[in-house]
Amino acid sequence: FWELCVCDDASPAWVAEYLKGQSQENSRIHYCVSNERLGIAGTMNRAGELAGGEYVGFLDHDDVLSPMALHYIVESVQDGLADVVYSDEDYLDPLGHRTRPNLKPDWSPELLTGCMYWGHFLVIAHRILDRIGWFRSEYDGAQDYDLALRITDESMVVRHVPRVLYHWRQH
Repeated sequence: FWELCVCDDASPAWVAEYLKGQSQENSRIHYCVSNERLGIAGTMNRAGELAGGEYVGFLDHDDVLSPMALHYIVESVQDGLADVVYSDEDYLDPLGHRTRPNLKPDWSPELLTGCMYWGHFLVIAHRILDRIGWFRSEYDGAQDYDLALRITDESMVVRHVPRVLYHWRQH
């Protein structure tokens, strides 16, 4: 079971109308509108408030998941609960061609202290987010790295899915 949780942070009217319609047609899509600009962290936190599952996966608004992304994430937690799951990624050029694969290493606490290599597709256990706190607005632009460092202050089960599951759109 999956849910798509979207917080609209001042989209054009046609986008808001489309998302509202999709959420009315599909009970797995949860949609809310912010009455004020919340920034990256605030918007992701509002969307996260809508999530009811055991895990929360974070996506940018204009990127693409592999058709099998959710399958491989679920497969990775079949051997026992994970606190964090991340995957490899690549980029989509303006014509939609996949380029620049980013094949990441397995979990390395030392590497994470020097760079946010987890990137996307990043999936975190809901219970962990509730315990350590979600995104902090004062770190907008680096909010995912701040969260990763706070998460790994404790001993965590971190899994890497060595497959390209996330495609960033190049602009």
